[in-house]
Amino acid sequence: MHNRVKGLVAVVAIAVAVSPGLAMANEFRPQIERLMADQIEPWLTEPTVIAAIKAQNVEHAGISAETIQALDTQWQQEAAAGSGPLIDAVLGNPLSAFLTEKKQALDGTVSEIFVMDNVGLNVGQSDVTSDYWQGDEAKWQKTYAAGPGEHFIDDVEFDDSAEAFLSQVSATIVDPETGEAIGAITVGVNVEKLF
Repeated sequence: MHNRVKGLVAVVAIAVAVSPGLAMANEFRPQIERLMADQIEPWLTEPTVIAAIKAQNVEHAGISAETIQALDTQWQQEAAAGSGPLIDAVLGNPLSAFLTEKKQALDGTVSEIFVMDNVGLNVGQSDVTSDYWQGDEAKWQKTYAAGPGEHFIDDVEFDDSAEAFLSQVSATIVDPETGEAIGAITVGVNVEKLF
């Protein structure tokens, strides 16, 4: 019973911290940074991650804004339908299998993991995202677009579909051979699991 009360107190504390009108910094930043440093960053240089990003960067070299928009629209339509060729291709690739395995190993602490290329398009992911292009969002703009070594931790919000308080942490992914930014990663963190 003591653990249940402790858990309830934690949920109430989170709710108060993220309630409208109480705009506060993400109080879970230290725990999220530790999770990122200890559990995520060690595998960001794995060949599966680097090779997939580099291959998609070559494939999308010179891609137009119109093509990006068309792909994003296709993705959203397929997501609404439950599947489709674009979603199936991304979710069926080796990077997505790798990310799904990493998510499962984190046992509920992580709600999703996805990797983006140098234009902000998803390369691989553990779960279907609402859109395919992240280039217009802070998760990509404050990481890849800002250069190597960048991190961005978003606010905590209640996610209705996950029924949990989540925060997203994003980081630039760097080619270990050149030190250049090649893409980015976003990890959805269930902050309730950080206690």
